[in-house]
Amino acid sequence: MKPIPTFTAAEYQLLRNLSKKSITSSNAKDMALLNGELDRAVIIKDGMIEKNIIRINSFVTVEDMSAKRQMKFQIVLPSLANVKDNKVSILAPLSIALIGFKENDVVEWELPAGKKTLKIVAVENLSDN
Repeated sequence: MKPIPTFTAAEYQLLRNLSKKSITSSNAKDMALLNGELDRAVIIKDGMIEKNIIRINSFVTVEDMSAKRQMKFQIVLPSLANVKDNKVSILAPLSIALIGFKENDVVEWELPAGKKTLKIVAVENLSDN
C-alpha cells in the first residue's frame, strides 16, 4: 500500500500555489502528480510535523531499490535548485515523488529514467516548522 504524504498547512498551501504558478506544457504531468499527492495528503498544524518527514529544505538519502544505489540531496524551492550542490527543486519529479513521506517509506514513482522504487533511508530537517 502506498504511504500517505503529510504536510503542514503552510507547506501544503505553498505547494498548491507553486504548482499553479509553475505549470507549463512540459511539466503538466508532474504538476498533476503533485496535485494528486496534495489531494490525498494529511494536513497538520504548522510546527507539529515529525522530524523524519520530507519537507522543503530537507536533506534526504534515498536508495534506488533495483540499482542498489543511494543518492543524497536537499529538496529546495525552484529558485535555489543547483545540481552541483545536490539541491533539487521541489517541482522536480524526484522531489514530487518523495515530499511528505518519511524515513523507511518505500515509494514507487514514474521518473524520467523510468519507474523506480525508492526507499527513504534518512531525512534531516534543520528546523521544527
